Amino acid sequence: MEDLKIDEGIQKAGEKYRSFLHEEANNTHWRHGGPPIYDAVNKLFEEGQTKVWGKGSIEETVQNAIKSWEMELSHKTRIQDFKTINPDKFKLIVNGREGLSAEETLKVGSYNALLKSTLPEEYKYYKAEEETFESSHDIFRSAFPRGFAWEVISVHSGPPVISYKFRHWGYFEGPFKGHAPTGELVDFYGMGILKVDESLRAEDVEIYYDPADLISKLIKGPLISEEQNTATATATAADASPANAGSCPFQNQA
Repeated sequence: MEDLKIDEGIQKAGEKYRSFLHEEANNTHWRHGGPPIYDAVNKLFEEGQTKVWGKGSIEETVQNAIKSWEMELSHKTRIQDFKTINPDKFKLIVNGREGLSAEETLKVGSYNALLKSTLPEEYKYYKAEEETFESSHDIFRSAFPRGFAWEVISVHSGPPVISYKFRHWGYFEGPFKGHAPTGELVDFYGMGILKVDESLRAEDVEIYYDPADLISKLIKGPLISEEQNTATATATAADASPANAGSCPFQNQA
């Protein structure tokens, strides 16, 4: 759930945290016309990371793999263009729920897949079933205009079954579902189990975390009027738009 800003053309510079981003075939179908730019979220990541892993370490490899998978999920529109997963076997399992196939995950998007809830309606402050891929990304792009960074905290087993702990964080500087931003750091932790094939492509991704750790911090701000919410969201979206990507480019996930 990292990326938030995109490039409408092809960026030539390398990407140090995500494989495959700038080594693509010309016929790759990008959601926004070209690969994303991660400059701003990379800066957020480097300023806020709690662990710095050595090059070639298992921790760095896992971190790169998850970030690369999230990049493809957020920005590619065809499973056939994915390089990080085995499309015939892939399943995304969140908090023990029934697994989503590659196509199902691509259709709903990472935010909706991760935030789907079985809570009673009155306790659902984010209703994944009512959001589209596009609307979900707009909501979190608005809430975290500098991006939503992700890091590996520890790795407990190596391939083919990799277990790891992760942290996700960002600064709540834009409105969320009618709630005013607090400007505060919002972060949460979770565990993941990643099963890979002999080519290190993901077959199963299991994620376990408490969504309340995220949502409770995003509804902490007071409710704002519809007019204020629209004006704030518009201003935030303008700051995060592709037109401003050259001055403050970032990015949507892991």
